[in-house]
Amino acid sequence: MNHTATVAIPTTDRAQQAIGQIAVNLPGSTAVFRRLKLDFCCGGQMPLQQACASKGLPLDAVLAELAELERPHELPATESPEALVNHILTRYHAVHREQLPELIRMARRVEAVHRESPDVPVGLADLLETMEAELLGHMALEEQVLFPLLRSGGQGADSGPIQTMRDDHTGHGAQLERLMTLTDDANPPRGACNTWRALYAGIAQLSDDLINHIHLENNVLFPQFEAQVQTGCGCS
Repeated sequence: MNHTATVAIPTTDRAQQAIGQIAVNLPGSTAVFRRLKLDFCCGGQMPLQQACASKGLPLDAVLAELAELERPHELPATESPEALVNHILTRYHAVHREQLPELIRMARRVEAVHRESPDVPVGLADLLETMEAELLGHMALEEQVLFPLLRSGGQGADSGPIQTMRDDHTGHGAQLERLMTLTDDANPPRGACNTWRALYAGIAQLSDDLINHIHLENNVLFPQFEAQVQTGCGCS
């Protein structure tokens, strides 16, 4: 698998990077460029500094916005339920909600513009929309039901809600397998345009994020409370 990693880049270097390259290397940047009307596809060879100057955009503000897209994977300092839940909410739930609409938009664009290409991932946007709907429902249940219970120490909890979330995670994993099959493990074909390459970089990031998200819940957060349920202990 040849996923493009998100790497922190000094702002002076990023200012001189072509915006098309930033779009490919920094998932989420396409939404920023689209909102600012910076052409990262056909005009993607222009350095960011020059592109901002041509539009009268403040370079420092654009660089700061792009820097916020760099996604760390470090766990919180402690593995307390409160810290883990807060980390999951900010690092994964909020990020998934940002990722998917832009990926769906780019997938629709790629499927339409490149519909004659034998490499076009037909059905990709529909699959991403299905994944978005499933994830939104799953995250809402966690946020409204399970996480408040776990934050309170799990008192009165039973294994049902956690098992439901685990079952959902199995379904998310199956959808990720379909996603990787459809996109050749998020590897764009030779000669793919910047939008196509940025789309697959974003899909690679989504896959990594969702895998890490599921791992953190299944293997770090949930076992703390499953042990309580099994022993009948309601202590926090």
